[in-house]
Amino acid sequence: MKKTTPLNQALYRILRPLARLLLRNGIPYGEFSELVKRAYVEAALKDFDDGRRKPSDSRAAVMTGLTRKEVKRQREFLAGQTLESGAALHANRASRVVSGWVHDAAFQAKGGEPAMLSFDGKLSFSDLVKRYSGDMPPRAVLDELLRVGVVSVDAESGQLVLQQRAYVPTGDSEEMLQIFGDDVSDLIATIDHNLVRDESGQPPLFQRTLTYNNIPPEVMERWRTHAAAQSQALLERLDQWLGPHDRDIARQGPDGEPVDSVRTGVSIFYFEERTDKAEPQP
Repeated sequence: MKKTTPLNQALYRILRPLARLLLRNGIPYGEFSELVKRAYVEAALKDFDDGRRKPSDSRAAVMTGLTRKEVKRQREFLAGQTLESGAALHANRASRVVSGWVHDAAFQAKGGEPAMLSFDGKLSFSDLVKRYSGDMPPRAVLDELLRVGVVSVDAESGQLVLQQRAYVPTGDSEEMLQIFGDDVSDLIATIDHNLVRDESGQPPLFQRTLTYNNIPPEVMERWRTHAAAQSQALLERLDQWLGPHDRDIARQGPDGEPVDSVRTGVSIFYFEERTDKAEPQP
């Protein structure tokens, strides 16, 4: 029997909650296995070139342990995939609308806070959506932002009020699952970068976790509230610094011409689990 390595142990801890999510959403092992093959092939072909040429199917087969036929099948599938799903596009556009409302001076009140907006007219919510969400119907965007509580309607004026500075879908919706994929992928990429940074010569990326394992249950309600409030405040301060540098908001960069860009950010997530023998509540 193969000896369990620290990486095996870490991988199992990742897969355990992932298996729970997959089973809850009706994804059987065979479908997950197919996705794992695809991810192995894509990583072998894209992340392990020698700087001169891309790895061949034969080399990818050796690296992944798959047959050349299977590598070819997965490569052809990947070549036909679209870069962004409809759910991802919807979530990204809704987020951009909220970000534009927060940072674009045209949609701010005198004090620099997001202004109350009419649905139609000059510098209205419809204008905001047109500027930051392309061809998405303003009514569809508004209905979604109202649904998740990001926007409300002022009872006296009937104008739209931004209640939260971030769009976060709810439940196991397609958009929420897209965020799940982005967040976990970003975390693993950061850890991988920090594990190999000595070889690459690049500086480490910030990665910290605050953890205690003997907290009384009666403290938890206050802790959840405090952690959420402090985390939201920190993210809003970081957003105030970084948001105005985004080309979509600053309206910078030549239209229609490719320019170098970097995707960057900071993720904060809260966690808790029982440390006794009782099963945690779902």
